[in-house]
Amino acid sequence: MDKKTGTRLAIDIGGTFTDVALECGDKQFTTKTLTTKSHPETAVLAGIETVLTQAKINPSQVEIIIYGTTLATNLLIERRGASVALVTTFGFRDVVEMRNENRFEQYDINIELPTPLVPRSQRLVVSERIAADGRILKPLDEDEVRALIPHLLEKEIQSVAVGFLHSYRNNSHEQRVREIIFAEAPELEVTLSSEVSPEMREFERISTACANAYVQPLMSRHIRSLASQLRTQGLDCPLFLMLSGGGITTPETAIRFPVRLVESGPAGGAIFSSFIARQLGLSRVLSYDMGGTTAKICLIDDGQPHTSRTFEVAREYRFLKGSGIPINIPVIEMVEIGAGGGSIADVDTMNRIRVGPESAGSEPGPASYDLGGVAPTVTDADLLLGRLNPENFAGGSIRLNVENASKALDSSIGSKLGFSTSNTALGVSEIVDENMSNAARVHAIESGVDIETYTIVAFGGAAPIHAARLAEKLNIQKIVIPPNAGVGSALGFLQAPVSYEVIRSYYQRLDDLDYHGINQLLNSMRKEATDVVEPGAQGQKTKEIRTAFMRYIGQGHEVSVEIPVKLEEAELDSQSADRLTIAFETEYTRLYGRTIPSLEIEILTWSLQISTQGSDGLAVKMSAHAYAPDSKEFRKLMDAESGEFNDAAVYDRLSLAPGAKIEGPAIITESDTATVITQRFEGQVTDGGYMVLERINSR
Repeated sequence: MDKKTGTRLAIDIGGTFTDVALECGDKQFTTKTLTTKSHPETAVLAGIETVLTQAKINPSQVEIIIYGTTLATNLLIERRGASVALVTTFGFRDVVEMRNENRFEQYDINIELPTPLVPRSQRLVVSERIAADGRILKPLDEDEVRALIPHLLEKEIQSVAVGFLHSYRNNSHEQRVREIIFAEAPELEVTLSSEVSPEMREFERISTACANAYVQPLMSRHIRSLASQLRTQGLDCPLFLMLSGGGITTPETAIRFPVRLVESGPAGGAIFSSFIARQLGLSRVLSYDMGGTTAKICLIDDGQPHTSRTFEVAREYRFLKGSGIPINIPVIEMVEIGAGGGSIADVDTMNRIRVGPESAGSEPGPASYDLGGVAPTVTDADLLLGRLNPENFAGGSIRLNVENASKALDSSIGSKLGFSTSNTALGVSEIVDENMSNAARVHAIESGVDIETYTIVAFGGAAPIHAARLAEKLNIQKIVIPPNAGVGSALGFLQAPVSYEVIRSYYQRLDDLDYHGINQLLNSMRKEATDVVEPGAQGQKTKEIRTAFMRYIGQGHEVSVEIPVKLEEAELDSQSADRLTIAFETEYTRLYGRTIPSLEIEILTWSLQISTQGSDGLAVKMSAHAYAPDSKEFRKLMDAESGEFNDAAVYDRLSLAPGAKIEGPAIITESDTATVITQRFEGQVTDGGYMVLERINSR
């Protein structure tokens, strides 16, 4: 039958696995397939076929598809993007190379800066100049622009970024350049900095425009190809793409601004954790997403993830801010490190075990996959520590080779350090767990929160395996492992609102607030956001959030302040400055513990977001009837603290009814991951199928 059944499909392409989740009424069907790097659509279509077969429905019954991917990120990291040119104001050719002259590693005399996406020979200048207030100081020389076209074609340029000084206030020159290029060479893609990132600070703005131009040709072809192949398979329904800021949008918008997809996969995971936080009534959550290639950590307060409007990709120095390519887009704020199941382990020059950021990915994959990989990985270590069942990995689609894992760890690490195979595996696991706990601590300190008061929500193929040990290192008392945790990001896509955020720089001082000008700006931003959201909202109610990025005069960084509720009910007026002052001082005090009296406050940037309002579902509670399930299977599991193997009971998660109470050490298996309960924790299944691990302080 072809009757519509309220079915929704979510697809998440990761560096190692492609996750597919199908929601059909109150049932969910999920699968993981190895990502086909050269043709990502192949793994997508295979996964879709699997879940449709599981659900016993036809492709025509699917009503909506939501898609997220790390492909744009990988293009930037691996430098596999298009051939790009930059057209900029005369005298500013080297902005993307000079950066902001900040030495992120002050004492490193051999400091390495990221190589610009656009080589100097392809950075072109024209005569024009716009003032900071938007006045045209020097008209655009259109003949110079036309003279560039033959050079672009000769260099076989595929995409052009246009970034002029102060174009965020007046983009008429950038728009005219696009018109000229399209008239002379319509086959070229053109990105305007004033559209992709209309904010002050020319380095970050032009860097974002270059990144968008760099990934646009390949991403636009991929999105169009995927949409075409889905239709060919009978999936002729609306397709939406996940944005880095946590919303979903249409393919047309994604093709215009593919840089907004850079963090789309991890954003789905944060949305997933936020949904769980609201269902379980958790006010403070540490979202922990560990897949095959990376681990992502995000803080969620009162059911909402922390957000930002800037982040970096392709860092030269692993944890050092400023060592990567800055991208100015709305994004869910998270820490991402190369610590996944496929992260490669080796020994550094000081005879220390090192894990990541390099990954074996899906091709050839970890040594235990038996697909040609020889480097030891975290998955190989987990297998030898007893955490994984070699016969039932990824739902049985991959049989893990224990002998290969042992050989890889012994040859690359154990033989060099004189460790036994099991101690080598434990060393690799402890290093990756320590890397993640350090990243979480630093992120919490920078955010001004106490990490020990948070609850971990763990998902992704590897996170439930490592969550208990991470909690022990962070002194966290509670962990939540949701159903189908292995495909958490894909499930998060199904909870994401149709949303779009518009950001504009418009300098204001609170002692001289031009509220008429601000209202005009917000109205234009509202129209732009509404035009993107309305096609996908399909009549759903929407909400609007407005934010001002404020600071004391003389400071170098802004504080994001949500415009008070009273201002959402009407336009800004003569009383707005006082209310904005109170809101700013409240947030500033929360972050820094004090305010600075008698210092003027300024606003640099404004944000307006429109999104649909979804449902959080029913609240989930612990079952009133607890029981201890029987286990007929036991496995030797390494205890990280003692270094000894202990007998651990093994349970199939599908067999555990609400109320099931399990003491560690134990292993809970399911098709797409496994949950390790250490001796310091005990777990209980809630009415909604969540596995909640509570720390036993007496142990």
